[in-house]
Amino acid sequence: MPKTRVHELAKTLNMGSKDLIEKLKQMNIEVKSHMSVLTDVDVDKVLDKFSQKKESENNDNINKTIEPKKSTEDTKNGVQRKAEVTESLADKQPQKQKKKKKQKQNNMRQSEEITEESSENTDTGDDIKIIQLPSKVTVKELSEKLDKNSTEIVMALMKIGIMATINQEVEFEIARIIAEGYDVIAEEAEEIDLLEETFKEDDNAEEDTEERPPVVVVMGHVDHGKTSLLDAIRHSKVTANEAGGITQHIGAYTVSIDDKPITFLDTPGHEAFTAMRMRGAQVTDVAILVVAADDGVMPQTIEAINHAKAANVDIIVAINKIDKPSANPDRVKQELVEYGLVAEDWGGDTICVPVSAISKTGIDQLLEMIILVSEMKELKANSEKKARGTIIEAQLDKGRGPVATVLVQNGTLKVGDPVIAGSCYGRVRAMMNDKGQKVKKAGPSVPVEILGLSEVPQAGDMFYVAKNEKQARQVAESVIAKGREDMLKNTPQRVSLDDLFSQIQAGNVKELNIVIKADVQGSVEAVKLSLEKLSNDEVHIRTIHGGVGAITESDVMLASASNAIIIGFNVRPEASAKSFADDQKVDIRLYRVIYNAIEDITAAMKGMLDPVFEEKVIGHAEIRQLFKASGVGTIGGSYVLDGKILRNCQVRIVRDGKVVYEGELAALRRFKDDVKEVNGGYECGLLFNKFNDIKEGDIVEAFVMEEIPQ
Repeated sequence: MPKTRVHELAKTLNMGSKDLIEKLKQMNIEVKSHMSVLTDVDVDKVLDKFSQKKESENNDNINKTIEPKKSTEDTKNGVQRKAEVTESLADKQPQKQKKKKKQKQNNMRQSEEITEESSENTDTGDDIKIIQLPSKVTVKELSEKLDKNSTEIVMALMKIGIMATINQEVEFEIARIIAEGYDVIAEEAEEIDLLEETFKEDDNAEEDTEERPPVVVVMGHVDHGKTSLLDAIRHSKVTANEAGGITQHIGAYTVSIDDKPITFLDTPGHEAFTAMRMRGAQVTDVAILVVAADDGVMPQTIEAINHAKAANVDIIVAINKIDKPSANPDRVKQELVEYGLVAEDWGGDTICVPVSAISKTGIDQLLEMIILVSEMKELKANSEKKARGTIIEAQLDKGRGPVATVLVQNGTLKVGDPVIAGSCYGRVRAMMNDKGQKVKKAGPSVPVEILGLSEVPQAGDMFYVAKNEKQARQVAESVIAKGREDMLKNTPQRVSLDDLFSQIQAGNVKELNIVIKADVQGSVEAVKLSLEKLSNDEVHIRTIHGGVGAITESDVMLASASNAIIIGFNVRPEASAKSFADDQKVDIRLYRVIYNAIEDITAAMKGMLDPVFEEKVIGHAEIRQLFKASGVGTIGGSYVLDGKILRNCQVRIVRDGKVVYEGELAALRRFKDDVKEVNGGYECGLLFNKFNDIKEGDIVEAFVMEEIPQ
């Protein structure tokens, strides 16, 4: 039997889905959203009610039409009576006003007396003073806030065991204790965003706003058809300009559906999405999660779900490649349930649309769902204000200088506007839309490429239109100065197992976030459950992401954004991820045994962590040819990619991001000779201790264990 959904019935009755939901609730018909299914009985009840309402309206109109006209005499009498009433009211009004005025004067006199009494009470010191303090404050600033002498505050600090000079900073908690000693309540002031404070605007009045297009991000696993799906929507070949048909950068495109524009963001996986969330930019309204019907939920799919949920955006699942013989949409829905996404036809509230980017099946239905979801969100913006928005991507072009793709979120951006984005500023010299055409202005939810900034901004930075170029430059310089201070303050505050106990004691850590990567999904769950059981009253352990495969830059970015540590179980970090983790000061811990991870985190929480050895990677080699030697085993003819390989070093063999062997190097040969070491760029023969199952293409990672003093 065909099902009737709320939005379909709303369309039939020629009214908005939201209005219909309200009417249904009044009729005691429970519905969750515009996608809820109505029973035939409910549909008949609604149709009957609306047909009765229409009939009564028609009858009212007929009655008005055939109502007998009043006689001229009745009309005259009515007018006369109205005049008499008006006259009597006019006579009574002055008396009423006099009475009100007198009462008002008495009230004012009484309030003045009360005010005088309250001011007398204030003089006696009965009221309590409240002051706002930052997270760190100098002794001199604290004394000024408390109206006390600096020496007096220094003495008060000495009494609680803190030796400080007048220019020394103290933590807010210490300042609060000192303030309480003087009967003053200290409240911690909120951190002010310099740019937000400078370009603060009044809230938009309802009448000043207008409907804006939704911004949709397309996410999912590699090769599941994200760009092909977007290409099917845009009717153009996005992938034609990309190396190997893979998206190498973020694109922003506007598509018009039934005269309703939608802005699409196409991202390479989810890294850019994480970077934007890391800087606090909420740019998207709806996320389309593309999952291949023949492949199912994959590691990057899970990461995309986690990032979309963390950014608090609505998720629509597009089950792609349904025209393939091996397609199984039900299996995809089953796998999605494990990650909290239950399809509507399974009793949940997640919209799942089966599509095919090749045959363009289901594209119209997908677009209709996007429009419906955006209508329910009631997206609005004021196009008359000065523009503000987010940097989607930026690059340095040899001929044009810094080029930034921006998404306008409020107001209208025009050519010639002075703009600021983070520490970058400038004047918009030119603007191009997604089709490469020059435009003079761009309104809310419109992506454009701009020229004229002083340097390349970061993806995810907010941009604002300033009064003039001078103001933009001054604010940018202030941002640079504040950024230096914040960097110096925050650098040592990154969580690592080595200083976890000291940070717990200092009150800096209430929650320990963990990113888990393992060789198989079962290990992820085992590690997750084991570690989360270690939570106690002082610190709560929370797994923000768990996945299968090597540790990537994306994992490091997520850990950096969430101040988390990364636990690797039987996997290794990619070379780029390792260097990125060092830059971001993200702690990566690698284990082969679950109990070692549990012991380390337990010890760190108790302050007993005692690292004795640290692994130092000395080189990598690739096995390119295999040689069988009787009585010896399989020798791997290898090429040293970087660093060097030592005779007595430890090695691990990595195949497809997973560790298949870890142990000692039994022999190192160059031609027929045993050698002590082989440097990068040279060939060698490698023999592994009690392991012959090597394959061409395996990566050999050589390392030594160095003792680290505590």
